Amino acid sequence: MEVGPPTTAPRKVMVVVDPTRESAAALQYTLSHGVVERDELILLHIENPSSWRTTFSTLFRRPSYVAAGNSQSGSSRGASAGRNRGNEGGGDGGSEVDFLDEMKHACELAQPNVRVRTTRVELEGDKDKASAILSQCSSHEIDVLIVGQRRSFSTAILGCRRRGGGTRMTDLAEYLIDNSKCTCVGVQKKGQNGGYLLNTKTYRNFWLLA
Repeated sequence: MEVGPPTTAPRKVMVVVDPTRESAAALQYTLSHGVVERDELILLHIENPSSWRTTFSTLFRRPSYVAAGNSQSGSSRGASAGRNRGNEGGGDGGSEVDFLDEMKHACELAQPNVRVRTTRVELEGDKDKASAILSQCSSHEIDVLIVGQRRSFSTAILGCRRRGGGTRMTDLAEYLIDNSKCTCVGVQKKGQNGGYLLNTKTYRNFWLLA
């Protein structure tokens, strides 16, 4: 299944990334099937200051193997700028690198002709993750949104088709698929070599071999 029309016009493809298996699978799918030469790839991480995941991922940052000045928060960098550019959105200019930088570097190695940027957004007030993602899609004029999906039995039966009323009982990927103005693809990896199970507004449970 194509994530967009077969056109030579470059597209903006956004992937929601976190230090999770689902996020890694979404990025793997994107690099192998979701982007082509001249596309722009934006890795979006929504950071919740009160989330245990934020604290957990911070604890496992490791020393950078490049010069100081890597992006640490709220910045977007082009692939051509390399991994040594300073912060556009502030930061302490330290020499640590986290999963977002590692994902960006992996993308640049896998797709050297695709421009890669990172964006880190911190949730404010009572804004939820889904709303923040949709807002970023709008502000960046995204053509394709890709998000990892973990569909448990209870989610599939009770939550995935509920519309309206937020995301409490709704799988995040399903909510984005239903409410995104651009094409949104939910990606679930099926085993090491089992391919991907994809969901969009048009296609449901579409099986794509790896």
